[in-house]
Amino acid sequence: MVKRVYFLAHGGMVQGVGFRYFTRGRAAEHKLTGWVRNTDNNKVEGEAQGAEDALSKFLKEVDKGPRGSQVVKLDKEDRDVVEGEEGFEIRR
Repeated sequence: MVKRVYFLAHGGMVQGVGFRYFTRGRAAEHKLTGWVRNTDNNKVEGEAQGAEDALSKFLKEVDKGPRGSQVVKLDKEDRDVVEGEEGFEIRR
């Protein structure tokens, strides 16, 4: 079953540590589509879409983050599936 999830990473350190690139890499490994970006309030947000089991693994990895990051909390919220979406992009 295909699902789409919005995520918001709060932390002591989630910007300036390659978090968006880490997230895009993990999404590619799990064959997910969507996007990720930094927020104005020092968080990282995004949406990921794909197979439910792949999303679960992906979100666990995002909750841990890349080396040098510190994720304090990862909020998640289900969203409507976007038909025809391709790739996973870093937004500015």
